[in-house]
Parts: sequence; C-alpha cells; structure tokens
Amino acid sequence: MCLASAVNDGQDALMEASNISWKPDFEKLFRDGCGRYGQGHREVATFFSGQESQWLASIGCKPQELFDFIEDHINYGEPDLETAFRVAALRERYLKEVQKGVISEQIIPASDLPAKTDAMDGVVWFPRLLAKARAKLRGQLDQPTMYGCAGDRPFLASHGHTLDSFLEVVWKLGEDDSAILSALRSGRQKD
Repeated sequence: MCLASAVNDGQDALMEASNISWKPDFEKLFRDGCGRYGQGHREVATFFSGQESQWLASIGCKPQELFDFIEDHINYGEPDLETAFRVAALRERYLKEVQKGVISEQIIPASDLPAKTDAMDGVVWFPRLLAKARAKLRGQLDQPTMYGCAGDRPFLASHGHTLDSFLEVVWKLGEDDSAILSALRSGRQKD
C-alpha cells in the first residue's frame, strides 16, 4: 500500500496488516472498566488489577490512558470502544516496530507541551495536539495529559480525522510538521 493511501485512511495498512490477537481481551477490559466506573470506581491506582495493568503495559498502554478513554466514553459518549482499540493497536505496533519493544523512560510533562492557544500557520491547537500525538506513540505522555481529550476530539473531527487516523498520519510523516498539517487540512480521504 502506498504512503498516500496510508496517510489518508487511518484504518488501512497498520490495522489490516496486523493480526491483533489481543482485541477480545482489550474489549473485555474496556467493557469491565465501564462497569467499574459506573459503580463508582474512580481511582486509577486501584481501577485495574495488577494483572490487568501488566497486560496493558505489554501492549504499551498505561492504565491512566485506558481509564481516561473509559471515563470520557461514559461522560461524553466518546471515544467509543473501537476508537480506543485502534489507538491502542497503533501504540502497540509502534512499540514493537519502532521502539523494538523497549518502553521509553522519558516522560513529557504537560508544562513542556505547546499551549492550547499556540498555532502553526494559523491553526490553533495543532502544535499541542501534534506534540501529544508524538508522545502518545512513544509512550511518553505524563499521567494528567490525555491524547484524545475533549479538546482533541472535536478539533480532529472538524478536520475530518479521528484519533487513530491522525495518530497514523503522525507516525507515517514523522517529524515533518508541515506535511502533517497539510494532511490534517486535507482531511481523511477514503480509497
């Protein structure tokens, strides 16, 4: 599959080429987490069992990240289970293919991210979202920072992207901020 196609469709090569055997486990944990949240469990430190937290680490997902997706799903109706899975699948592939299974020890604090009001070529929010997406791929987000927060989702939707399609664009285009902004502006194309 050509890069242009990969950049334009977040559900393409990275998702289709991967036989993701852990999808049922992820789906169960997401659904169980929704139940726990609905029962009033709200502390991340005790939300997942030790075994669940270890399993999440094996796919490159921090407990806080899944908790945030579950919390927003319950409170705002998004992201849905499939989006959460696709984001986790992209992170897991990045961990395996780019990081060769080595979890990054670097954590990027929220204070090091661009401000929400920063802009690139007139597009406010883009610099912050781009930094968060790169940190998400690398497993470097600090605990209070969420890739896919209530600010990221409508911003991406207004440009025709989803959390996973934008994450894939960022992976494919690497450090080329201008190309990523161009892909954002052109929206998500279907083959």
